[in-house]
Amino acid sequence: MAPLEALRVFHQRRIAVPVDDDALVLDVGSGDKPSWRADVLLDRYTGAEHSAQRSGRAAARVSRPLFDADAADMPFRDGAFDYAICSNLLEHVADPVAVAAELTRVARAGYIEVPEAASAKIVDFPSHVWWCRLEDGATGPTLVLTAKQAPWFDAEIHGYIERAGVRDELDAVLNRRFEHRVIQYHWTGAVDLRTEGELDPEFYDRAMRAPGHQRGWEAVAAQALTAAWTWPTRHRRRDRRIPFDAVVKPEHARPGEMLERRIYRLDEPQ
Repeated sequence: MAPLEALRVFHQRRIAVPVDDDALVLDVGSGDKPSWRADVLLDRYTGAEHSAQRSGRAAARVSRPLFDADAADMPFRDGAFDYAICSNLLEHVADPVAVAAELTRVARAGYIEVPEAASAKIVDFPSHVWWCRLEDGATGPTLVLTAKQAPWFDAEIHGYIERAGVRDELDAVLNRRFEHRVIQYHWTGAVDLRTEGELDPEFYDRAMRAPGHQRGWEAVAAQALTAAWTWPTRHRRRDRRIPFDAVVKPEHARPGEMLERRIYRLDEPQ
């Protein structure tokens, strides 16, 4: 991919969040690369022991208030957020339908990104448990997630790639047209998503323990580029304070408390 085209795709995927300065934004499955525009983060697997679920730093980045909670059962109020970002999470979770339902409960609009199945069948992460496609229909596009039965689409082809040591070369070739490696799904009001097949519990458990595929220098470069590109907006919003009770369910209320840059675990006793 030409440098200018690569920048355009990066801006489209990571910078151009379609909200104004006053909007409240949630990043679900924020991991080690939370969206620059997110005000609140949610991630179930914050520790370095879950590095297989990420492709950069081993541990989740706590750059804003981060709720350690299940994306299929979020601790937030109905409609608490104007916008929700869910990037490269659904292919990891046991119940993507439940996560999609929670996204539409807590936010009014949002963005979902998942790896596209055809590309993933060539080079994929062993921690991914769904093949993801976008299906056009009369009422609009539908995200279709098909349960994987094994970490790789074809064991013989995977064995050859590993023996020949060409995984990184294949990855680089596919990344030249990165916009074809991912599905970018923008939604307002509702997420149209369905699943096909059922996950085998043992396969899912193995996927959760699979070794990670780290890209440290790429994550650092992306972070630096994002910081430079988004400085004006971040500067304007730097003093924003968010009341705790403005985002959490009433049963978790803490009157007068403001959100802080820390990890919140609301299922633990205070």
